[in-house]
Amino acid sequence: MTGAETKHDKFRRLATHRVTSALKKIELIGNLATSSYEYSQEEVEKIFNSLQQALDSIKGKFSKSKKEDAGKFEL
Repeated sequence: MTGAETKHDKFRRLATHRVTSALKKIELIGNLATSSYEYSQEEVEKIFNSLQQALDSIKGKFSKSKKEDAGKFEL
């Protein structure tokens, strides 16, 4: 197995690429705030609510405590 990519190495490689790509896309969304565009506060709130929901969902996937508590019952 010498030279084989470990699961952690693969995670780091993919996470670096994917997060960098996501941050670039988020910067592009920020470019919509310039005076070249017209938007309402309601539209801005929809954008941020959607982004926050996606982040919360992804964060939940990484939460080990949620996974452990999923089948646990206590009175």
